[in-house]
Amino acid sequence: MSEESASKSAFTEPESTEPESAESASPESEPAKSESAKSKSAKSESAEPISISFCLIAKNEADNLARCLDSVRTLCDELVVVDTGSTDGTGVKAMNLGERVSFFEWCDDFAAARNYGLEQLTGDWVLMLDGDEWLLPEAIAQIQEAVTYDDAIAINLLRQEIGAVQSPYSLVSRLFRRHPAVNFERPYHALIDDSVTRLMAADPHWRVLSLPSPAIAHEGYQQAAIARGNKQARARQAMESYLADHPGDAYACCKLGALLADEMADETLEDGTVDPEALGRSRTLLKQGLRQAEQDNNVELMYELHNRLAIEDTQRGNPDLAQSHYRVALKQPVLPMVRLGAEVNLGNLYQQAVRLDEAISLYKSAIATSADLPQVHYNLGLALRAKGDLEGAIAAYQQAAQLDPQRAEVYQNLGVVLLKGGNVPASLDAFGQAISLYQEQGKGAIAEEIRDNLAAMGFQPSA
Repeated sequence: MSEESASKSAFTEPESTEPESAESASPESEPAKSESAKSKSAKSESAEPISISFCLIAKNEADNLARCLDSVRTLCDELVVVDTGSTDGTGVKAMNLGERVSFFEWCDDFAAARNYGLEQLTGDWVLMLDGDEWLLPEAIAQIQEAVTYDDAIAINLLRQEIGAVQSPYSLVSRLFRRHPAVNFERPYHALIDDSVTRLMAADPHWRVLSLPSPAIAHEGYQQAAIARGNKQARARQAMESYLADHPGDAYACCKLGALLADEMADETLEDGTVDPEALGRSRTLLKQGLRQAEQDNNVELMYELHNRLAIEDTQRGNPDLAQSHYRVALKQPVLPMVRLGAEVNLGNLYQQAVRLDEAISLYKSAIATSADLPQVHYNLGLALRAKGDLEGAIAAYQQAAQLDPQRAEVYQNLGVVLLKGGNVPASLDAFGQAISLYQEQGKGAIAEEIRDNLAAMGFQPSA
């Protein structure tokens, strides 16, 4: 289960022409092998309608409550909110919305809270979301079909990470059959996966399915949300405690090692380097987790751990080893959208090594999977421009601008290739847009420098 700095010349790419990296697509779950919901499986022939219960574990989610609950009303037959100690009126607001509300005394254990919520439900299937998540309407029909399979015990859902600095998607186990053997474990990142794995070992007819398209949106990784919730501190404390009781646990090693790496990225030493002791522990945990994941043949964790190790190797200035880890990650049979992070990051390393054909191939593969990521189109434009394919670069930059019209450096690069291709009017329009955006974003000096360079060549950017 980063932004690039702008160019000092109007006629070169931004000062940092390195492509943007993609954040690790980190599966939250699913050690059990999963299959597409479209794969062959026996559908239920029962005339009885299949009921789906929804449960929301919430603390101080009054602002998000209506959005989350409204997103599931047409799918779910029963809605229950479990309030774990809100002080903002979450429980009262849920009652005013007509929902059934239960109260749970918080004990620093997400699994305990989720299991308490399970006890309140009566449906055949269970969908659980957090307050900062909501169900995407286009997923409802897919879910309604997927729950009709008699041998499905759980259905993994792709979650879109709204506001993540560098993209993409994660795989989460939030939709599952209400079964006495299925329950949540682990105090942080509470999962059903361990219990599902045991059930499938005891009764092999059960299967885990996966929906291929995004089903959930999540904004909890936006920087402001992370700061408000102090998520990192709470996560580290919970994972340290769990790992002390379960030494060598692959999932715990993976998540704690990744969290330590993220903390190091935020807290460098005075000389700009990271704490070598912290770096050593992070890497030790990730490698320890990888060894256990390989023994367990847990392909989702193997993907994530190789991906995390590659990110660390890149940060440490070891691109060759990073490439090796990315290549192994991409060999794992995970969903295409989960692979996006490794595909884009390996493409970036290939571009930096001037292996342009390989970089372009990876970018195009990522775009074929998800065409709405502007930074991938931007990176593709950089690679095509370096290869001398001006027409392809123009198309890539134009697509990046269409997806994210507020990025001044995209228009600046578009102006460069249009001018090189001889389309002066369109080039001046693109430079004019870049200048306007730089001014709006408080980067007037860059805007004036572009104007000066254009004036030196006898050009006037479009207003």
